[in-house]
Amino acid sequence: MQQKTFAVVGGDLRQAWLAGRLAQRGHTVYAVLLDREVEISPRVHKINDVKQAVEKADVVVLPLPASVDGLVVNAPFANGSLELAKLFALLKGKLVLAGKTENLEALSKQYGVETIDYFAREELAVLNSIPTAEGALELAMAELPTTIFGTRVLITGFGRISRVLCRLLVAMGAQVTVAARRYSDFAWIGIFGARAVHVDALAEAAPQAELIFNTVPAMLFDRRVLSDLPAEAVVIDLASKPGGVDFAAAGELGVKTIWALSLPGKVAPISSGEAIKDTILNILDERSEGYAQ
Repeated sequence: MQQKTFAVVGGDLRQAWLAGRLAQRGHTVYAVLLDREVEISPRVHKINDVKQAVEKADVVVLPLPASVDGLVVNAPFANGSLELAKLFALLKGKLVLAGKTENLEALSKQYGVETIDYFAREELAVLNSIPTAEGALELAMAELPTTIFGTRVLITGFGRISRVLCRLLVAMGAQVTVAARRYSDFAWIGIFGARAVHVDALAEAAPQAELIFNTVPAMLFDRRVLSDLPAEAVVIDLASKPGGVDFAAAGELGVKTIWALSLPGKVAPISSGEAIKDTILNILDERSEGYAQ
C-alpha cells in the first residue's frame, strides 16, 4: 500500500496510539482534538485546525464510537467540542473510517461522504473480545470476596466475548455454566470444559451462580430473575446498549451490578489501538487491491 496522509480526529488513548503507529509505518498523520492528558508520538503532527488537517488527509479516522450522542465527535481529551455536522461539511471526497457509524449515516448521505465502519470488521471484533474479557475478569476479581477458583459462574450468550471468557474462567478453575440458544454452541461449550444450558432455562440456572456475565443485549435479567439471585451475587453486564439487566430493579433489590461498556479502551488502550490500526490498514489494502470484504 502506498503511503497516505491520515487525519485522526478525536478519540481516547486508543486513537493516540493508533496515530503514532501509523506515523511509525511511514504515513503522514495529523491529530486533532487530542489536546490534554494524552501522550502523542513526536512523529505525529498535532494541530488545532480541523479544517487544515482534513484538507491534507487522504483518510479521516474517527473514534470508536465516532460519537456518543450523535451530535459531536467523541473527544474526551479535547479542549472543546466539534459538531458532527460541521465536520462532515468539510469531508466531501474524503474516505472516513469510523467505529459504530449509526450516528453518521444521515450526514454521510447528506454530504456525499464514503464512511466505513471499522468496528463491523470481524478481525477487530475478535481482537476486541480479548481485552473485554480480561477487563471483565479484572472487575469481577475486584468485587468478589473470594477467588475465581471454585466460583460458580454463569455466562449468557456464546459469542466472541463469551468464548474468550469461558476459556479464561475454566482455566482459572471456575465452575462455568453458559446459557446459549443454539445446540451447536452446546457442543463447543462442552469442549471448552463448561456446562451448557438453554437460555430459556435462565430462571433456573441464575440462582445457582455467584458471578454472572451477560453478553446479550436483551432484557434477560429482569426483576423476576434478579429477585432469585443469591445475596452475594455479582452481575457484570458486557452487552452494548440497551444492555441486558434491569438496573433499576437491581438497585431496589440490592443486587450488585456493573454495566461495563467500552472495556478495551479502558483496560488495554495500546492493544486496542493496535487492533484498530491493523484493521484500518487491512481495509485500505483491500481497496488498493480492488476488492472489498
